[in-house]
Amino acid sequence: MARRLLVVQVAGLGHDFLVASHGSDAWGGLKFRPAASVFPALTCPVQASVRTAAPASSHGMVFNGHYSRPLRRPSFWEQSSALVAGPRVWDELRAAGKRVGMLFWQQSLGEQVDVLLSPAPIHKHHGGMIDAVYSRPAGLYDELVRRVGRRFKLMSYWGPLASAKSSQWIADATAELLTMPEVMPDLLFTYLPHLDYALLRHGPSSPKAAQALADTETIVRSLAEKAVGTGCHVVVFGDYAFGDVRRVLYPNRLLRERKLLAVRDVRGRLYPDLHASGAFAVVDHEVAHVYVQDPKAIAPATEALRLTEGIAGVFEGRELEPLGIAHANAGEIVLVADKGTWFAYPWWDGKAQQPDYATHVDIHNKPGFDPCELFFGWPPPFATSTDASRIKGSHGRVGKGRDVAVAATCDLPNQPKNLVELAAMIRTLITQS
Repeated sequence: MARRLLVVQVAGLGHDFLVASHGSDAWGGLKFRPAASVFPALTCPVQASVRTAAPASSHGMVFNGHYSRPLRRPSFWEQSSALVAGPRVWDELRAAGKRVGMLFWQQSLGEQVDVLLSPAPIHKHHGGMIDAVYSRPAGLYDELVRRVGRRFKLMSYWGPLASAKSSQWIADATAELLTMPEVMPDLLFTYLPHLDYALLRHGPSSPKAAQALADTETIVRSLAEKAVGTGCHVVVFGDYAFGDVRRVLYPNRLLRERKLLAVRDVRGRLYPDLHASGAFAVVDHEVAHVYVQDPKAIAPATEALRLTEGIAGVFEGRELEPLGIAHANAGEIVLVADKGTWFAYPWWDGKAQQPDYATHVDIHNKPGFDPCELFFGWPPPFATSTDASRIKGSHGRVGKGRDVAVAATCDLPNQPKNLVELAAMIRTLITQS
């Protein structure tokens, strides 16, 4: 490869959103064009597809987490790279003695790369947390903290205090890495998350989303200019496009009403009993996987879900193949929300019944994605909200109006029609002599 390559993922950078809200399809030397995302259009499936140039049916990352059938337990945001199956687009590059890096990408721990940063807090036994970042080489994070002048704050990355400070720190660290020839790899992936927060909180049609997009442009322009100035080509891509939402659906409440989901009453709080349940919906934005333990539950669950207003698609069996998600990790039934609708995980009916974790930021243990964690709730002090009506934007669907934005400072072999094609082109760029 003649020049190094920096690949910048911008969360939530939809092409229609960029053009309609910003009034332009170019940021300096970056001319954006549309490309289809992968299904489901979620962070982890997209990142897995970009590193493997394959759909979810191949790499197995079917949502932002993993459902363990032996344990009968879902978990979100697990970081092991072993969760993503398949060869990487950089395998040939590393075989030739070149170096690869990943900054703040999911499922990166244990990945076959040379440079790595990933949030990895230490949760103390009696409560509290040590804010820490996993680093390869071991001293890289401390050196970048010294150069950037501040530490990375996990609270700016997710939760009620999540903000553009997370993207700014990652961009600043990436820019510093560009000036460290002894460390800077030949291919570097980095991630700018903060636009996602504004779009979830306020929706893509809101003025606050437009302001967040303007902040994103400032960060991306500066980073791209610094990269080009150090001899790097730059590829920028959005991972998914948002839609405004006005309605929330609760698939697990429906399954509980049909006696397909069992619960445990523990001192008045209701916890899911997945060992005794016939079916459970692991929700993730506009998509949900219904894992059916009892085959006899498939038909009644499917029937009930197909009759539910607000669900655009109920897919099972071979119907998953055209979606690119036919994999053992997927649920027996996959749901896609209707336009303007998203899925929430609760199975309980009132606050008195909610599990203790409902009002906390608990991204790994909640059995569903919970965007309400972006808001403070009350009471008690510092609790997170449980008011799903506060969510104004969501993603996961693909199709009309949901293309993402892609741009490069170099000539791509062709205009990619989708992100899998973009990944294949990145592989071509980095392996050509």
